[in-house]
Amino acid sequence: MKISLKNIGIHARVLLAAAFIISASTFTLGYFAVETINKFVTLRFNQRIDFMVKYFAINVELGILIDERKLLQGLAMSILDEDDIAGVEIENIKGEKLVDETKNISGPYKLIEKKVVLSETKEGKSGMELIGANGKKNHIGIVRVKYSLKGINDLIKVMKQRFIFTALGLTLVSCVIFYFISRSFVLPVIFLAKTARKVSKGNRSIRAASGNTPETKRLAKAFNEMLDSIAKSRKILIQTNEKMAKQETLAEMGKFSMMIAHEVKNPLAIIKSSLEMLKKDLNIPDDTMTLNYAEEEIIRLNELIESFLIFARPGKPEFALTDLNKLVYQVVTGFEIQYNSEEIEIRSSIPDCRFLSEADFDLLSRGINNIVKNACEANNGKGVVDILINCKEKKWTLQVKDQGKGISEEDKKKMFEPFFTTKSKGTGLGLAFADQVVKAHGGTITVENPAQGGAMFSINLKGIRNDEHLDC
Repeated sequence: MKISLKNIGIHARVLLAAAFIISASTFTLGYFAVETINKFVTLRFNQRIDFMVKYFAINVELGILIDERKLLQGLAMSILDEDDIAGVEIENIKGEKLVDETKNISGPYKLIEKKVVLSETKEGKSGMELIGANGKKNHIGIVRVKYSLKGINDLIKVMKQRFIFTALGLTLVSCVIFYFISRSFVLPVIFLAKTARKVSKGNRSIRAASGNTPETKRLAKAFNEMLDSIAKSRKILIQTNEKMAKQETLAEMGKFSMMIAHEVKNPLAIIKSSLEMLKKDLNIPDDTMTLNYAEEEIIRLNELIESFLIFARPGKPEFALTDLNKLVYQVVTGFEIQYNSEEIEIRSSIPDCRFLSEADFDLLSRGINNIVKNACEANNGKGVVDILINCKEKKWTLQVKDQGKGISEEDKKKMFEPFFTTKSKGTGLGLAFADQVVKAHGGTITVENPAQGGAMFSINLKGIRNDEHLDC
């Protein structure tokens, strides 16, 4: 027996039409929504892992450069604490594995590999080139991070199931409702179907009319709430993405500001002190020592700003014949000007003779400057800082003593590690930079607690081989 379409009543037609339209629109919308969210969530997940690995590759740069495996292992364990990270490997340029840490989590897995690129910069007209210059990116190692896709796959699976059950439930409820309606419900249903089609094509601003009966009003309200929920979720995802991008920018700006503040603080203080002294006497001749120092520091300040990442991007020293005693004398004179009106006393014993060595005057000055500055801060702005130089044959030793609390045995081991500090406002880069510079000059730097109290930092360097240049 054939059933003619003409024999089907309006209620059955409405039910069939409603079942077909609502099912098609709901599952179409659900399918596109699931696929869109699936792609979006997967993309954001991979971007998060990629960003994490990129940031990790930047952080391990210094550890690979100085072959500090303990630091690298600490960084690896930090990223391994993330829920989805299953393994971390770090290799140097020679292919040697510096770190290989794993965590037992379920798969499937995916491996991401990033080269550790040596950062680069140049200092204006001084001709000083840092490692990785000449416009080329030199990689010094590789980091590999294995992460599990189980978490994201489980999330997507749950989302798909919920969308399916929601779509089925909505279709079933709609069919039951439409079964009890009259012809007056036909037009609202058609309009609702058209609305669904428009939404599926990308018109997210359109909303369904409420209709003339309580049933159509509830259906339209539920449909509109679903669209509002999707729009709200989309807005939240966009805001989250913007927040992540902002946090990344702020992190880079924070690193930039930290380094600039660290390098510029002392020259600004010297300039300020010098200008205060000049205000007391307007009849200053051009050869006044304080004025000359102020002018020299202004010039150096510009150069320091251009090389603000000198620690994160280790520079290749430009060696030249340098009088180490004169170098220390200039550093000490600057601190004497800075602390002229304060309770702290800079007490120095610098031989009048020359001690020549192949050194980078600017880099070594900054390193010694950090040691003296650390001693002044350890004194809390008062007391005495002793600076002693001993010259013996071709060996040169600089000792900087403070009257602070001294350094514990545990802190001594970490004193020259990057970002380690015992100060509430310290960056932990000053002593690490000094250690880096001294080692670049073939010297050593040590710290100990003298019997009379405080701490003493010792820098040991070698002179040139030609004895005629060693006056000491």
